[in-house]
Parts: sequence; structure tokens; C-alpha cells
Amino acid sequence: MTNYNIKSGDVLSPRSILIWRVVQTLIWIIGAGILFYLIFFPKIGIHLFWNILIPIAPALLVVGVGLWRNVCPMGTTSLLPRHLNFSKRKKLSVSQTSQLNFIAVIALFVIVPLRHVIFDQSGLATAILIISMGLIAIVLGLFYEWKSAWCSGLCPIHPVEKLYGLNNKLPLPNAHCYQCFRCVTPCPDSTPGINPYSAKKTNYHKLSGFLMVAAFPGFIWGWFQAPDYNGITNFAQLVPIYLYPIIGALVTSALYLILNRFFKVKFLTALFSSAAVSCYYWFRIPALVGYGVFPGDGMLYDLTNILPEWSTILIVSLTTVFFFWWILIRKNYKLSWMKRPNYA
Repeated sequence: MTNYNIKSGDVLSPRSILIWRVVQTLIWIIGAGILFYLIFFPKIGIHLFWNILIPIAPALLVVGVGLWRNVCPMGTTSLLPRHLNFSKRKKLSVSQTSQLNFIAVIALFVIVPLRHVIFDQSGLATAILIISMGLIAIVLGLFYEWKSAWCSGLCPIHPVEKLYGLNNKLPLPNAHCYQCFRCVTPCPDSTPGINPYSAKKTNYHKLSGFLMVAAFPGFIWGWFQAPDYNGITNFAQLVPIYLYPIIGALVTSALYLILNRFFKVKFLTALFSSAAVSCYYWFRIPALVGYGVFPGDGMLYDLTNILPEWSTILIVSLTTVFFFWWILIRKNYKLSWMKRPNYA
């Protein structure tokens, strides 16, 4: 097991480490339980994963990305080889890291639209997707140091973490890394004000940053303009599920390029981050209760006979105000997601 008995200056005491391990284990068990339901009780599993867990995730990344980085079940899985001293602890070059980051962004843009035709309808398909990612995460953990290859590299959620976690309020202790081995530069956990543009060392870094800042808000809008299908029956179904997100991404990318002539990148990054997460909840919250663009798609429970439609408009208006205030307007303290542990 990893040795946490290091010299003075520890971020976490042994008792704190124990508490975090208990929390990580509980969250991992919950994740395993959702996976079980996806396979054997798919209707319940789909609701648990796509209609409860995933809708909560963006807000959690905005207000507590460090917490998520500490307890993410997939992250815990990927770090098991390192905690158990099975990892070869190789370090990735800057070029390799940038390529993994770019692949993660492309994977995000490819996988999310497939929800409309596969994952929102099939618990087994969603389970296979999760298991496949888990296996990839473990393999990467067997070869590469700490969070470099999966959590800060190939994970498709990581680009969203960097976009939504711009204005962190309270850095938490790092519950995985007992010392800093400089496994990735810049470290997303310990770099104040980390964002999609923080690394500009390669063209892959620059393109990844542009896609997440400029294109992602439109991509989200476009995703909600396509209906769910009950499986893939013909190729024509793939056209709208990708066409609308692509159109939206092109529109907001063009808008970004225009605004870039008048505003600083830092401001635009915060503006487009606020727009992206606000757009998500503007459509997602009504859909959860039956008031979606396509009624029934992504619905958790039909409340149309109880809640008037104006109430959902009020809720999403308040969430929009909150996210713009939190990310764009509120004072930016430039805090890191976590406190950097002692250098090894």
C-alpha cells in the first residue's frame, strides 16, 4: 500500500486519509450498484445514471470540482494500481499529454450524441461503456504515474472539469496524491485558475482548449434539439444527433472568434463556461419533470400535472443567474482545486 507516513507538512493526517478512503469506497460501491442496475434492471439503472447522477455532475463540477476529483469512482479505479504499488510509474511527455487531452475532447463530442440512439435507451450499452472506460483507466494506471494518463489525460469528463471549475472557492486536500511527483504539467489539481487554455504548449492543447471554450456551449444547445430514438434502425438517425450539435458548435465558435477581437481570453472563457452550464440546465431541468423539448426524453418523473410550466422557467432562470454569478461575476480568488502536497 502507499506510504503516507511522510515528514512534517502533510496535507492529510492518517485519520483524514482513513475518512477519505471510507468516503471513496462508499462512492465506489454506489457506482458499482448503479452499474449492477444498468445490467440487470436497466430501466432503473438508466434513471439512476443518466437522469440523476449525470444531471447533478455539472453543478458539482462548478461548485466542488476538487471534491469530485477526490471521490470519482472511475478515478479511484484508475489509481488502484498506484495505491497498491503495481504501477510502472512512467511519465508522459508534454506531447503525449496533449494528445490524450485532445482524444478526450473528441471522445466527449462523439459519445454524448450517441445517448440519443443507444445509451439513453440501453442500460447494457451504458454498462459496457462504463466498464470499457474502467478497464482503460486501470490499464493506464498500471503504466503511468498517478493521475497523468486517465484523470488528467484521457478521461472525457476532464475537459468539462477544466471548463466548469474555473472559479473554485475552497481548495481541498488531495486525497489521492500523498506527494507531488510532477506527473503532469500543469497539474489540474494544484494549479490556481486552471482552465482549458492553461496549457498552450502544443497545437493539440490549443485546439482542445478552443473546442471546449468556444464550441462546447453550442454543442450542448444542439444536443437538446435532437430527439431520442429507440435504438439505431437506419443511418439517417445519426444525421440529426450530430448535425444539431455541430451547427451549434460552429455558431458559438464563430461568435467566440468575433468577441475575441474585443475581449480578453480570460473573460471569454468565463463567459462561455457560464453559458455552457446554464444552457445545460435550461433544457435539462424541464426535461426531468416532463417539460422537455421532446416530452418524455430524459424524463425522471412526470410532474406536468403538478408543476406549472412557469415554475420550471423560474427555476432555470435562477440557475442561470447563479452560474453566471459564480463563474463570471463573483470575485475570482484564483484558487486551485486542491492543495498541492509536498513535492517528492
